[in-house]
Amino acid sequence: MKPKTRKIVALVIGILPSLMVAMSAFMKLSGNPQMVDGFTKMGMIQYLKVFGIIEVVSLILFFYPKTYKIGFLLLCCYLGGAMSIELEHGQPPMSALLIALYWISVFIKEKNMFLPAHDESHIIS
Repeated sequence: MKPKTRKIVALVIGILPSLMVAMSAFMKLSGNPQMVDGFTKMGMIQYLKVFGIIEVVSLILFFYPKTYKIGFLLLCCYLGGAMSIELEHGQPPMSALLIALYWISVFIKEKNMFLPAHDESHIIS
């Protein structure tokens, strides 16, 4: 696959979960009644806006080329926590799907983030 094509495919795959995270952030920051009710039931209502801000900041970092790696890591960590909460409350782990899409996107964009470097300096001739 050509580098330009790989970059476009990675971008498209990365946009899919990002739209869901952006929608979630908007709902949290706007005080959507469903979100307020859900967070109240979980006993986490005091963190509603904080989670929304974390989502927005992570998305901005993910789509800014120089900081996409830290954005990727923050999104994976955030979604991992969301997945644990979903599982704890008997909900389907939608966050796992989002994490998988982010991983696929970044793997297509930059494989060396996941594969070890081929450093042969440790080999004795």
